[in-house]
Amino acid sequence: MAGKGSRDGISVLSLNPGERGVPNRPDTILRWHRDLLKRRHAATCVPKRRGRPPTVRSIRTLVLRLASENASWGYRRIHGELAALGIKVAASTVWEILKEHGIPPAPERQSTTWADFLRSQAEALLACDLFESRTLTGARLYVFAVIEHSTRRIRILGATAHPPRTGSFSSDATS
Repeated sequence: MAGKGSRDGISVLSLNPGERGVPNRPDTILRWHRDLLKRRHAATCVPKRRGRPPTVRSIRTLVLRLASENASWGYRRIHGELAALGIKVAASTVWEILKEHGIPPAPERQSTTWADFLRSQAEALLACDLFESRTLTGARLYVFAVIEHSTRRIRILGATAHPPRTGSFSSDATS
């Protein structure tokens, strides 16, 4: 080694002209220091994940439930219902969730079978019948009964021995 010197307040090692490996210019050391700081800063500032944060699992299940229970709803309607509930999610996110789970667009899901229709309307469906029954004494009674499809409960709404000839009991009565 040839000796020590000072240039611009930074001490550097001077090497013999034939030796290699140690820098003898302060600009090189300063550049390395700047690069080191840039890399360290860049590593701490880069987020762990790039892109959108993942959607919460409960929102995903709610989107899928709304889509399965309401076949005529598209992703925009589902997005609107979520917004009405105070859930902030983009319409495109709803579309992506449906696409990921293989749920087709609303017009393709809308074909409803009779079984699905009756199951969805069971709360409101009633079946009624007017029938004749004989008592133990042999008298005739005309009974009007209704069955609730949702509970399968039978309700007897009325029974009479003499129904009116013209009125509400007869469907083919002429006025």
